[in-house]
Amino acid sequence: MQTDTICGANAVAALFRRRPESALRLYYTDAARSVAGPFCAELARRHAPYRLLPSDEMARAAGTPHHGGIAVVARARVIPILQPADVPREQMLLVLDGVGNPHNLGAIARSAAFFGVRTLVLNHVPGAALPSDAAYRTAEGAMEELVLYRSRGLPALLQALTPFYRTVAATLRPGALALADLPRDRPVALVLGGEERGVSPAVLAACRREVRIVGSGRVQSLNVAQAAAVLLHALG
Repeated sequence: MQTDTICGANAVAALFRRRPESALRLYYTDAARSVAGPFCAELARRHAPYRLLPSDEMARAAGTPHHGGIAVVARARVIPILQPADVPREQMLLVLDGVGNPHNLGAIARSAAFFGVRTLVLNHVPGAALPSDAAYRTAEGAMEELVLYRSRGLPALLQALTPFYRTVAATLRPGALALADLPRDRPVALVLGGEERGVSPAVLAACRREVRIVGSGRVQSLNVAQAAAVLLHALG
């Protein structure tokens, strides 16, 4: 059985709120005793273990010194493949094509949930980040607020999205529309690429529009998580 260790009060609370049955065991420090109390009660009801640990042992149990005093070991979330016939109908669909840094994934998930996005699609390609300990920690509970899917054939999926969404890739290419010029008359499926290479050529070719964030020109681009926040705020 695959597991994740989810750290921090917000992330742990979100897991117990959304999928408490996934929690297998809990660790916490004395400073987090009041936060941990309701979660301990839930685990006690299911005869699952929980432990109060001193600070030095907590870092080992959590697998990181950035644990915030509480960590839950949980069954890894099952992320289904999104089939073209089962396209969700939302006002905004967020698609990640090869975002490999789990901290970026977590930060993007946090921005997505903050701005009301409900569904996140992850292109299942080598090196792409999936929910992990680091992603959950950075997301501060937001990962639990999103419906997650994977895609094994993103260009085909984008073609299936086209009748329902304006498929828009964020790029740095000169011909891309400035964000202010993008029509807002349809729901948007926004595609963001990885830090190194951006949106892959096949995925880019499947998108109907390209958009760019216009900056001062003093630096080339934003970090993908920063770009996601700007775009989601503007398009929301």
